[in-house]
Amino acid sequence: MMGKTAITTENAPKPPAKFSQAVRKGNILQVAGMVAFDAATGAIVGDDIAGQTRQVFKNLQTVLAEGGSSLDDAVMVRVYLTDTSHFGPFNEVYNELIGEAPQPARTTVYVGLPAGLLVEIDVLAVLD
Repeated sequence: MMGKTAITTENAPKPPAKFSQAVRKGNILQVAGMVAFDAATGAIVGDDIAGQTRQVFKNLQTVLAEGGSSLDDAVMVRVYLTDTSHFGPFNEVYNELIGEAPQPARTTVYVGLPAGLLVEIDVLAVLD
């Protein structure tokens, strides 16, 4: 039976509770939900959906890289937005950052997040 390994890096925000930034088991890498925190300061980066989405992607890419992966390996992206009016502007940035086809599957839901946070994203990647 294959064990699981926690993936952690100081270059992405530290989780606020007892969970890993990502977990790898075999060729599967699940990255926890990332928000727009700066890893060094803990401050929210970006005061609009575009700026926060860019920071979230930076955090995701950092953790994916630490796990030996990238967005190219993503098979599922789950997006959590706080406001339905952010869907269009979010998609503009997402489409720019997600890369070329084939893109991963995606789910978008609307949720409440801590004050000031507009978006959270998690990624499931499968490595070759």
